[in-house]
Amino acid sequence: MLKFSANLTMMFNEVDFTDRFGRAAKAGFKGVEYLFPYGWSKEQLAHELGKHGLEQVLHNLPAGNWQSGERGIACLPGREGEFQEGVGLAIEYAKVLKCYHLNCLVGKAPQGIASGKVRQTLLNNLRFAAVALEKEKIRLLIEPLNNQDIPEFYLVHTQDALQLFKEIGHPNLWLQYDVYHMQVMEGNLTKTISNNLSRIAHIQIADNPGRHEPGTGEINFTNLFSSINEAGYDGWIGCEYIPAGKTEDGLQWIRPYL
Repeated sequence: MLKFSANLTMMFNEVDFTDRFGRAAKAGFKGVEYLFPYGWSKEQLAHELGKHGLEQVLHNLPAGNWQSGERGIACLPGREGEFQEGVGLAIEYAKVLKCYHLNCLVGKAPQGIASGKVRQTLLNNLRFAAVALEKEKIRLLIEPLNNQDIPEFYLVHTQDALQLFKEIGHPNLWLQYDVYHMQVMEGNLTKTISNNLSRIAHIQIADNPGRHEPGTGEINFTNLFSSINEAGYDGWIGCEYIPAGKTEDGLQWIRPYL
């Protein structure tokens, strides 16, 4: 049986963030995720989870100055200390929230720096994070994104992430497979998921174009969900989409699965 988590950064935006936990639970979700927890206290978020009987499925490592356009700092030479501090902060939150999956957005390729230095910085940072998280029994996830929405993003294909895993050679590296981003970049969704299921620790969904809920675009989610289920995937599927209207009005697609 497939299980879906509500992404509270994008869904239920009709209410303030801490009120979205209750909305998600009322809609039938058992798990939640969001980009970043760091604007709220660990205790406040843990209270909301417990109050509504929700599991914290996923959140990201700190990703630099989001408002200025940064989308991660793992590949940025000179920011290693900041990255390591961010790993420590993410672990603090994850332990209180009982979250066992943390995602790393690797960042945009910096201009004017040799590609080899950028690559080595990324490898070193990911190895550091993989080791630190393994000690806490937390999985480190890596997510390719599309370079149309986020120009210059360093990691844009499934195979790019898998190659990183080979180069680093640490067992605590997992793939976060985002259906929306990979439909933009490479398509072939069902085969890619099936071929790499042993490395996929989390899946996220949104339709394309528009990044709205399933059924609003070109992706055949009925077939995709059937394929994922038949393949034996037992992780969470995160609903990381922008509702086309009021969140609850667009949830008809998920009723058979909740």
